[in-house]
Amino acid sequence: MKKAVLLISMLSVAGIAGPAFADGETVAVFTKNQTNPFFESVRVGAANAAKATGVKVIQYVPIKPDSIPEQLSQVEDAIVKKPSALLFTPVDYKALVPAIEKVNAAGIAVTGLTDKMAGGKVVSFVGAEDYRLGLETAQNLLKAMGGKGNVVILEGVKGAISSTDRVRGFNDALKEFPNVKMVAMQPANYQRLNALQVMENIMQSHPQIDGVLAANDAMATGVVEAMGAANRKALVVGINGSQEAIDLIKAGKMQATGSSDPFMQGCLGMLNTVRALRKMPVKAELMVTPVIIDSANFKQYDVPVTSRTCPKIEEVATN
Repeated sequence: MKKAVLLISMLSVAGIAGPAFADGETVAVFTKNQTNPFFESVRVGAANAAKATGVKVIQYVPIKPDSIPEQLSQVEDAIVKKPSALLFTPVDYKALVPAIEKVNAAGIAVTGLTDKMAGGKVVSFVGAEDYRLGLETAQNLLKAMGGKGNVVILEGVKGAISSTDRVRGFNDALKEFPNVKMVAMQPANYQRLNALQVMENIMQSHPQIDGVLAANDAMATGVVEAMGAANRKALVVGINGSQEAIDLIKAGKMQATGSSDPFMQGCLGMLNTVRALRKMPVKAELMVTPVIIDSANFKQYDVPVTSRTCPKIEEVATN
């Protein structure tokens, strides 16, 4: 089935009154960690859609960030409890394949979310175009730098498909600007504190840094804190379109963020899951179109995630 590219406003109108639902519909929502604001927004979006469609939610979140063993254990727990379906973001898109195959064997439907699995069966996948997010976010930064200077790249979790694709986009953008030099590239595991520490170390070796490409907003926030503490300045971009990034853009401390709209991903993931449970048509893939948020347009996206609303369940099938 063809990819369905979705362009949906973060301010979609509520009113998700859908078809009659069966008693006891329960969806287990799996996310990677409790520390990244991206996944909190995903959970809020999923819960918003679940409430409006009358579905119960069980949230599974590893206590240790991005823990493969913990998520494997949580999947086993879900198989025992046998929810109606799983809305699933894997901690590792390869390591969790055997677990999802067990879920398949148990007859529990799975909707993939944010990171595509390397195997197992899903009824649909909802995510963002990470390569394009990386490419367009980097282009914004490099143009703002005037096409020259030194840049640093902070990767996410090594091996995470989202980080791989975003950094590939960063590197392809750099090819367009021959007068920009990448002086360092290191992982910071998508975590603010890790990024702060990594950036402190990089600054000791590089007296001139003009721009930083961070593969998510949490790391970009850590970079801004580290540079501020060292009384140094550079243009910084992140990815996800989080509220913390928008606040930094508003304050003039961050150049831009590439929005992957995690709230909408949570909404669409849940709505697609519910559609499948209720035997409604489901598209194999729904992708949220990237938007670059900077000082020119941040006002229209400056809305707390708790104040946003999901589209109607009927609208999902038509996009």
